[in-house]
Amino acid sequence: MTDRAFNFAAGPAILPLPVLEQARQDLVSLPGVGASPLEASHRSPWFTSVIEETGSNLRDLLGVPDGYHVVFCQGGASLQFSMVAMNLLRGTGGAAEYVITGSWGSKAIAEARKEGTARIAWTGAEEGFVRVPGTEELLESIGGAPAYVHVTGNETIQGVEFLTTPIVPDDVPLVADISSDFLSRPIDVARYGLLYAGAQKNAGPAGVTVVIIRDDLLDRIPEGLPSTLDYRTYVEHGSRYNTPPVFAIYIVMLITRWLRDEIGGLEKMLARNRDKADLLYEILDEAPTFFRGHAQTGSRSLMNVTFRLPSEDLEAGFIAEAAGQGLVELKGHRTVGGIRASIYNAMPREGVEALAAFMREFHERNAGPGGEGTI
Repeated sequence: MTDRAFNFAAGPAILPLPVLEQARQDLVSLPGVGASPLEASHRSPWFTSVIEETGSNLRDLLGVPDGYHVVFCQGGASLQFSMVAMNLLRGTGGAAEYVITGSWGSKAIAEARKEGTARIAWTGAEEGFVRVPGTEELLESIGGAPAYVHVTGNETIQGVEFLTTPIVPDDVPLVADISSDFLSRPIDVARYGLLYAGAQKNAGPAGVTVVIIRDDLLDRIPEGLPSTLDYRTYVEHGSRYNTPPVFAIYIVMLITRWLRDEIGGLEKMLARNRDKADLLYEILDEAPTFFRGHAQTGSRSLMNVTFRLPSEDLEAGFIAEAAGQGLVELKGHRTVGGIRASIYNAMPREGVEALAAFMREFHERNAGPGGEGTI
């Protein structure tokens, strides 16, 4: 696969090459099964072993404590915006509180408000979503006894990330959308009531969402929810009440094996990710008037490096020239523009090194005397 570009897409995103090679080997006929993983029944012994191993591997990698359930849902994180509120807010008579650090947190609270009262505990909107709140700032923002506090671990569009676990009062369930930093580093699962992650950043292809929910929260779920929107259904039926995304879960299994066997766990994955991110942030710090980083230093995402250039013409030229060198999908989100380099787990260091070299060369050719662009 020597013709593969370095794919910096925000999601669906790059997958580990060994995983793709294993999937290619299995695609036509699984050993001992005689069918493709695209064809295999979700009730087959093969898939039973797949879903059990995937759950077990995730528990081991993340250190999921007893008293938590790992389930597999469909619909992506966007469906979870609704499911969280339907299961944990509907009918409580109380309120949920949301910490808004970017676009996805804004979408999450909009869906929650269709189910009950959802208040903004803290927002970075006035500052342009350039940071996450500090610990004291966050604690002071939470009022009363909310049904839960919701955070977005990493905002892919703005490129800001909680680099440590957000601290909330012990008696308040912490709910987090960790779609884009899932499996990128260790996480203290015991500090959370519920975690959810669309797979298509670090864990697999689009189509499956991993949900980790603490057992006591199941008792809060109101009766009368549609079966496929009730977390208890997934727990009670082992994520197979209806047909799950078989192939997507199979890929998640392969990725958990890759993280365990080839990377050596999430501490080592974190070290790799910090190293890659440092290569790009170093350039932003060297040329801040040309590569204008979005996030404040203490909130910089290890997954999505976002920046602007002095003009939209320069940005268009940057994207086009980079693509010509095999560095693709660098255009920022349509709502904010600019440049976004998504450097998830599977992005090799060589890809980031190639982008860093291109950035330095592009800067040398286009920066004026004061660092501003010349185009």
